[in-house]
Amino acid sequence: MRAPVSTGLTRSLAWRLEQLDRLEGLLRDQEAAVLEALAADLGKPPLEATFELIAVRQELTLTRRQLKRWMAPRPIGLDLALRPGQAWVQTEPLGCVLIIGPWNYPFHLCLHPLVSALAAGNTAVLKPSEHAPHISALLARCLPLAFPAEVVQVVTGDGAVAAELLEQQFDHIFFTGGGRVGRLVMAAAARHLTPVTLELGGKSPAIVLADADIATSAKRLAWGKGLNAGQTCIAPDHLLVQPAVREALVAAITAEWQRFYGSDPLASEDMGCIVNEVQFQRLEALLAGARSRGQVLAGGRSDPSRRRIEPTLVAIESGDDPLMQEELFGPILPVLAVANLEAALAEVRARPKPLALYLFSHDRAAQQRTLDTTSSGGVCFNDVVMQAGAAALPLGGVGESGMGSYHGEAGFLTFSHRRTVLRRPFWLDLPFRYPPYAGKLALVKRLLG
Repeated sequence: MRAPVSTGLTRSLAWRLEQLDRLEGLLRDQEAAVLEALAADLGKPPLEATFELIAVRQELTLTRRQLKRWMAPRPIGLDLALRPGQAWVQTEPLGCVLIIGPWNYPFHLCLHPLVSALAAGNTAVLKPSEHAPHISALLARCLPLAFPAEVVQVVTGDGAVAAELLEQQFDHIFFTGGGRVGRLVMAAAARHLTPVTLELGGKSPAIVLADADIATSAKRLAWGKGLNAGQTCIAPDHLLVQPAVREALVAAITAEWQRFYGSDPLASEDMGCIVNEVQFQRLEALLAGARSRGQVLAGGRSDPSRRRIEPTLVAIESGDDPLMQEELFGPILPVLAVANLEAALAEVRARPKPLALYLFSHDRAAQQRTLDTTSSGGVCFNDVVMQAGAAALPLGGVGESGMGSYHGEAGFLTFSHRRTVLRRPFWLDLPFRYPPYAGKLALVKRLLG
């Protein structure tokens, strides 16, 4: 699979656009099958499942439009001592890359980085998640119909298969998932000095100040936490709310969930399910603890037979609560009262850097203060999750929430090597750089500083 790259076949704009066309054709031909597989794996309603297709299509559209510009060599100015000459930076493919996808958006988060990898002129091996078996089987069946085996391959299987893949010497590894497996990926990559992009997650906080529009904030928070049954890496993980609006916000979110999913969310056709029994039991154990402590403010019911948990608000008193020890990745939303913005920011800084940070406030000074005193993969003011829908906006983490980024040009550069080139003529060859050096030091200082 490295041969098409090393022989120059993948360098041309035409080859890269052809691969993007192949991928577009797959999306068109398999749309119904994708929706069916996502419903089988995650209980996704058709609209939420369609988001996965739309995200890949948006990436394809942007990439097609900008690819020629992204590929163009970028001239670099030369210092006087290097003139005459020309210098530039040109992007070139890395080789054969490995993309390891997650189970929460199993179609989108396999094919979205594949767009960037192919646009950058690479070949790719995809390892979809075994925890989304219907999508995994669909990709294994359909991608070989769209691409030659030397360009794209799909390898299915469990963690042992992934570990075996990681023993191979790929030219880049792109992993989306949790921090525990991310550490294993990075350790395996280190044995070959293979560069990695890690798209992880973390406990992304949402701060709600007293001046926020509570009705709109509640609607957006309720949507972001209910989307994909809370199994979204940039979903709001917990709320940090000023006491003056805590009660109103809780009531408004509760009302929005009832409006979204009806009086019995467990029976709603618009609510997804937890991906598997292991994840369901993990969340149910956390929920049972909250119930026993009398912390549930809204929701709290579950249906083990269908692995469904209704959206739930839980009151917590401090960051030491059991619900605050790890990323929840489910429809449970803890609510912690904080005195003011500074207290909320202190709580954010006390934890590992999150993938997303949300602030709901009209106050531009509060927004700037949040930017100046925290670090996160991204920030979104007065909304949640929507930053991932901006195709040209890089998405990526920092610290424990990941490294590297993709989407748009950021993705193209992630899968490219920026090669520097200097070209000089033979006709001018100044002698001061060559030995013997006697009597040349003062001249060099005058010329080069």
